[in-house]
Amino acid sequence: MSRSALKRRAKEARTWLADACFPLWAERGVNSYGLFREGLELDHNITDARENRVRVQARQTYVFAEALRLGWRPDVSCDRVELGLGILTGLARRDDGLVGRTLQPDGSGLLDETPDLYDIAFTLFAIAESADALGGTGETRASAGALLDAVDRQMRDRLNGGYAEILPRPGIREQNPHMHLLEACLSLHKVDPDGDHLARAAELIALFETRFTAGPGGLLGERFAPDWSTPEGRDADIVEPGHQFEWVWLLHAYAAATDTPVLPAAATLYDFACATLDDDGRACVEVTREGQPFDGSRRTWSQTEALKAHLSMLESTGDERHAAAACTSFDVIMDEFLTPDGGWIDHYGAEGDILSTFMPASTTYHVVLAFAELIRVMKA
Repeated sequence: MSRSALKRRAKEARTWLADACFPLWAERGVNSYGLFREGLELDHNITDARENRVRVQARQTYVFAEALRLGWRPDVSCDRVELGLGILTGLARRDDGLVGRTLQPDGSGLLDETPDLYDIAFTLFAIAESADALGGTGETRASAGALLDAVDRQMRDRLNGGYAEILPRPGIREQNPHMHLLEACLSLHKVDPDGDHLARAAELIALFETRFTAGPGGLLGERFAPDWSTPEGRDADIVEPGHQFEWVWLLHAYAAATDTPVLPAAATLYDFACATLDDDGRACVEVTREGQPFDGSRRTWSQTEALKAHLSMLESTGDERHAAAACTSFDVIMDEFLTPDGGWIDHYGAEGDILSTFMPASTTYHVVLAFAELIRVMKA
């Protein structure tokens, strides 16, 4: 019963993407200078930002690569993918081969040239997903290779492991950009299986096992000391359910790519994160390691990561309970967060009050990826 119900929801997801989401962001999500906008108001009014983040250019490039794979208006999808690739392989690049953080709003060049591993990870992810959607091109793979070479030269931490989150090197280490670099490596492996992307992924998995989850309960921490040791104060106790879920999905994806068993940590993170959901299946922003709400507000992206985790558990175990959980997460997303015209309410307070009417374009990646996974797993 749960599987058939989930398949109906997968078809609903496909319809919402094709009839609402992709048309809205293709039409309203690009400014007059050919950059993807930072976002739209809930009523679709435009308030262009004074800067455009490179990560948004990368995420929206992925969105239209997914649109192309799903068969949505191939001419428009290709145009948006190629627009994004042009930015990521040209305008966003620094002279040393890295990418900067933000672009001038008129597309005249970089505004903030700071190299940020988060932006770099999404640039790599977008290049890989675009190559996959367009049929794979040597030029895009070469661009990813050049960027990785620059990262290895300038940002790899040969003493402590991982990579500098920004340059100059920060005093606090973060798991989040490393998580997305792992995601990029797995995407790059799909289009460049002869590259060393799985070797880099294995290094990041080792960091996850030895550092990111070294704290109490084997849970995923967010921030660490410069040598990846246990942080002090707030960062020692506060964790994010959304990222626990996101790593569950990534650990399953890594196991599939390497033909190895799923790490036991996936079950630990999944069980903990599920226990923090409210009675209606909603994920909150932050909790303590004891599972008590710390920031009880709710973001769209956290719900999509819960859906992806349920789907990965369903795919690996076949347990109908995970199908039921995925149905619940989908209903939360569709009924409470998404709008019929392709947008979303991005942030609710703990009591259900709307905290923002701005729709960040960066959220599109989360929704589209979760729905694409739902469509794939349910063959809808």
